[in-house]
Amino acid sequence: MLGGPAFPSHAVALTLDDGPHPVWTPKMLKLLDKYHVPATFCLIGNQVRGHESVARSVVAAGHNVANHTYSHLTDLPTLSSPEMNKEIGWAQDKIHTATGFTPRLFRSPGGSWSSELFAKTAQAGLVPIDWSDDPRDWSRPGVASIVSHLLAAKPGQILLCHDGGGDRSQTYAALQTVIPALLAKGYTFVSL
Repeated sequence: MLGGPAFPSHAVALTLDDGPHPVWTPKMLKLLDKYHVPATFCLIGNQVRGHESVARSVVAAGHNVANHTYSHLTDLPTLSSPEMNKEIGWAQDKIHTATGFTPRLFRSPGGSWSSELFAKTAQAGLVPIDWSDDPRDWSRPGVASIVSHLLAAKPGQILLCHDGGGDRSQTYAALQTVIPALLAKGYTFVSL
């Protein structure tokens, strides 16, 4: 967790983007609870709208929440300054209103950044986060591909997966294998 003690040397961080989703987020939460694995959920403001109870369940389960903009615009770094402020601020407000939790982390859609976006993130009091291990689960490459990619994770990496944005059955199936396998390798999951 941001500002907490140093992570153990054998830690990996699981992040789940693009939710909350009314089907996949609850399934992911049950899976994480089964293995006592903390995660960081990068929530989209307009996905929280209408799924407030799902967003609250993420916070109630003790997971960290990051701001992933209001509309998930992958061209965010090219937008005007006021538009960037809206995307960050509206998501922050929606997440806080729905959950009572104020995110301290920000992930730009698609990992797209610019110096101005970094400045806007800092002005909003948010810490930018990215990832180091992307199995491209959003493209639905098949369970075996996602598993293979994630099992190659090294300590210190941030794993990118998705609980929102469509059918996440492949991601869910892959994590049912990956989480216990990484735990068996001696890894510790941490929340950012």
